[in-house]
Amino acid sequence: MTSQVDEAAIRTLFTEARTHKFFSDKPVPESLLHELYEIAKYAPTASNTCPMRLVFVVSDEEKARLSGLVMPGNVEKVASAPVIAIVAYDMKFYEALKTLSPHMPYPSKHASSSEAELEEIALRNSSLQAGFLILAARALGLDCGPMSGIRKADMDKAYFEGTSLRTNFILCLGYGSGENMKDRGARLEFNECCKVV
Repeated sequence: MTSQVDEAAIRTLFTEARTHKFFSDKPVPESLLHELYEIAKYAPTASNTCPMRLVFVVSDEEKARLSGLVMPGNVEKVASAPVIAIVAYDMKFYEALKTLSPHMPYPSKHASSSEAELEEIALRNSSLQAGFLILAARALGLDCGPMSGIRKADMDKAYFEGTSLRTNFILCLGYGSGENMKDRGARLEFNECCKVV
């Protein structure tokens, strides 16, 4: 394998990393969440739009509230995680472009874009950022459990009502307990999903 990093890093970030459903009770210090963001914020986005916004849910009260906003099969998983990150996107991401992309005209042309156009940009780029967030978490020794089995409209109302933010998905963070881990699922081979032209 040709790599800029050692094989241990490849294993940690990709080939041996697993999605965890349940977590130990080992706490995640707030300082580590700051460190996590400081790494993940360097993910690439279109025109440096950086639409991802995060809410780190850590208190028992907020975890209980969040548990009521996920599908029934996910309640115990959410309850076991020391941190649940609500990964959201800002529909008014363009308001920060004066800082993020000072070379571009301001006010941004996005200010007059349709809601559908804004959502496409914000959802795509926040998802790209979230992929880097997961890799950053793994690099810092955290295990991850991304989850889309949520009631998005209810979550938006509970956490983002009156704002321009919308929920993408949630990400459980902590130290995996290894409980209820199944064998890794199959992946498609190169010639099944790739083409070189």
